[in-house]
Amino acid sequence: MTARYTIGIEEEFQIVDRNTGQLSPQIIPLLKKGAPFFGEQIKPEMLQPTVELISTIYPNILVARSETQRLRAKLSSLLAEEGLALISAGTNPGAIWMDQLVTPNPRYHELLEEFQDVARSILIFGLHIHVAVENNEVAISLMNQLRTWLPHLLALSSNSPFWAGRLTGLKSYRTVVWKRFPRSGLPDTFQSWSEYEHYVQTLISTGCIDNGKKIWWDIRPHPFFGTVEFRIFDMPSTLNDVMGIAALCQSLVAKLSWLHKQGKEVPIVPRNLLEENKWRAMRYGLDAEVVDFGRGRSLSMRASIHELLDMVDDVADDLGTYSDLSYIRNLVDDTRGTGADRQIAIYQQTGSIHAVYQYLMQQTLAGIQLDSLDRKITT
Repeated sequence: MTARYTIGIEEEFQIVDRNTGQLSPQIIPLLKKGAPFFGEQIKPEMLQPTVELISTIYPNILVARSETQRLRAKLSSLLAEEGLALISAGTNPGAIWMDQLVTPNPRYHELLEEFQDVARSILIFGLHIHVAVENNEVAISLMNQLRTWLPHLLALSSNSPFWAGRLTGLKSYRTVVWKRFPRSGLPDTFQSWSEYEHYVQTLISTGCIDNGKKIWWDIRPHPFFGTVEFRIFDMPSTLNDVMGIAALCQSLVAKLSWLHKQGKEVPIVPRNLLEENKWRAMRYGLDAEVVDFGRGRSLSMRASIHELLDMVDDVADDLGTYSDLSYIRNLVDDTRGTGADRQIAIYQQTGSIHAVYQYLMQQTLAGIQLDSLDRKITT
């Protein structure tokens, strides 16, 4: 089973000053310094304090964990030599988007020309998870069904309660910022791959987009990779959070694929109804009450995620995801909550955004083994 559901992980990190936690526009020198080690596995984003770490294709979650640890350790080491560090969170607690430098790149300048301040304000950081699927028709069928649990996945990753130095009152303010972009958010359903392809080709032929990668939904069939790509996440605080979420995505795809082969699928919920649950996940995270539209009932987000984990439990042994799904169960039951909840708690206890910065830098390196020199630099 594992060979059929390979995994890809894309992580967007903040480059920050190690002492202050404030953003540092160092992507250009980092790309040059990192090229011998990473090649194409580190890339820039629109704004210069962002670095994207891109995986190869992982056969299973065990390899994904070890390789992600290795890549994070090396990236952190290179930055530490310059007095810099990584932060893993959906927003930077105190940064102002107007102060950030744009990365010089023709593609980014093209986006700026089209989207103006919508693009300039994209000071946000996300996680994307790819899971391989059998073919394009299966990808469309799975996307239609997987939409149901996107609010749950957002709640698990929620880690952006701050914006521009303010505690926003939302657990995922990153989602608010990203929502301004066209062709973002929850997708509608498609009856077939040909219907989806017709939609994409219509946008291309009319000059709206130049390729399918400019469809930025919360979940999409990747136009080139043969995967279903989950894009709804805030960048979580820790490696364990990322691995748990990746394991859940892989397990969901595997379970729904198995049902598909049996001629079964879960009920498909209209987008306008799913928006209600997505809003609650943005606002309340794991503390949300959500609606099970298929059964006409309300329940807590935590209870609903437990039901989701029960649903995928029978594929965990084959995939090797059991321990990571257990981690998600424990996260759901932990009264400290997600990264958003913990950021809020530290800020309320200390009144200090600096304390939040220090916590985020520490959490980003949790479970990452640096060599003795690197550890000396970063502690």
